[in-house]
Amino acid sequence: MTRANTRKPGEATGDDQAAVPRRLLEHATKLFAKKGFDRTSVQEIVEAAGVTKGAMYHYFGSKDDLLYEIYARVLREQTRQLESVASSDAPLRERLAAAASDVVVSSIDNLDDNTIFLQSMHQLSPDKQKAVRAERRKYHERFRGLIEEGQASGEFRTDKPADVVVDFFFGSVHHLGSWYRRSGSLTARQIGDHYADLLLDALRPPGQFTG
Repeated sequence: MTRANTRKPGEATGDDQAAVPRRLLEHATKLFAKKGFDRTSVQEIVEAAGVTKGAMYHYFGSKDDLLYEIYARVLREQTRQLESVASSDAPLRERLAAAASDVVVSSIDNLDDNTIFLQSMHQLSPDKQKAVRAERRKYHERFRGLIEEGQASGEFRTDKPADVVVDFFFGSVHHLGSWYRRSGSLTARQIGDHYADLLLDALRPPGQFTG
């Protein structure tokens, strides 16, 4: 006897279920970009993703959670990359260069997500905003630790506070969305390497030049 199909229209099962959060995030990102976070309804998101509201609420408690996760998943990957580079046995300058280039590349790869989040973060609940800032602060502190390591060893200049250097660098990274175009002549990695070179040049002790 053939088992009746009791699945509701739009409800994912089996292998499809693993793709539900991804689809929701993908379509939420597109809708937030097109209409804005505040003007996009949950109904529009689930219809675009082809799931039910019940399926969405199984993974995300609210529209706020979708916006939060759009950025959080990028930050988690960047944190993983940074930790891998920072804890390696490579020379310090190579580690910092790789970390700086990697964050530019991942920011460009997820440019729409980052831009939408930065534009809409103020609409998150206070608790969500606090959580984002805490996670981003931990990432910046790990990055800053590489600069402080070089300052302590004399490899990097010490007349510029590490906090200022980090804020300056990430200010330029967050600005990528205002000028980067995928049709441009430079690849994401080339831009990342340029940013890394500029950072390392800025940290070079006064009077020290490369041959």
